[in-house]
Amino acid sequence: MDTVAYVDLERFMGDWYVVASIPTFIEKGAHNAVESYALNPDGTIATTFRFNKDGFDGPVKTYRPTGFVMDRKTNALWGMQFIWPIKGDYRIIYLNDDYQLTVIGRAKRDYVWVMSREPDFRNEEFERIKDFIQDVGYDPSKLRRVPQRYGKNE
Repeated sequence: MDTVAYVDLERFMGDWYVVASIPTFIEKGAHNAVESYALNPDGTIATTFRFNKDGFDGPVKTYRPTGFVMDRKTNALWGMQFIWPIKGDYRIIYLNDDYQLTVIGRAKRDYVWVMSREPDFRNEEFERIKDFIQDVGYDPSKLRRVPQRYGKNE
């Protein structure tokens, strides 16, 4: 699975709303999902993934994996470590020019995440992204919108 040609890590850092996904088991029922990145001095990426479980008023779940840039030429291939020593496949396969929309995929094509700098995600954009993930080998019928309200679990 191809990644984007290059990611400016400084521009990529910050908050991203997870607006659609083929979710992992921990994400099922997620509302107001936000993934935040911060570049550590050692080059790793401090990651915070938080969401409300099973509803907007559900309990807040927070995970703090560490990202490891595996390809320094593109900065688009990472290992995401939730549990040592396993680093999950994390590939930036789409990133628009203004760093407002990204798609994260995996070579196995089992999970995918569509993230935006804003919590609003238009239906036209959702349909376009479904076409994109189908073109890279995913089953678009598995893609689910992540309910977003107020943003950042307010």
